[in-house]
Amino acid sequence: MTVYRNPIAQKLLEAFSQFHKLNWKQSPIVGLKSSEIMVLYSIKKRTPPESPGIKVSEISSALSVANPTITQLINALEANGYVERTMDQEDRRVVRVKLTGKGETTVDKATGAFFESFNGLVDYLGEEESNRLAEVLAKVYRYFSELKRDNP
Repeated sequence: MTVYRNPIAQKLLEAFSQFHKLNWKQSPIVGLKSSEIMVLYSIKKRTPPESPGIKVSEISSALSVANPTITQLINALEANGYVERTMDQEDRRVVRVKLTGKGETTVDKATGAFFESFNGLVDYLGEEESNRLAEVLAKVYRYFSELKRDNP
């Protein structure tokens, strides 16, 4: 079967492929892998003040990653002093995770680095083009989400 290769579709595919070459997921941010940063950020975002922490399953669900994968990441983060685990007071089978001071500082630094790079992008593109890019990327996301939903 021969598929018609629209030259514009080919250009889009090549542009998206370039992002893969950047290997962002493997680039350390503040000394951690992006997966570790995402776990820390998820914990910070979902843990109310004065809370004993959140369940591993809540992190797993928020990041759409299997519990064993999250557990491995938490093991590494705990070993390096970024998070701490405690048993739930009401249900001893449940483990709760929260950030340590080091974890809080690291999330803040990573968030700052992340926004600094996107602020640089806005400076590079200008506000009008940056707004247009954000709108187009949101539309691209909707398209691929619908495509995935309709073709599981």
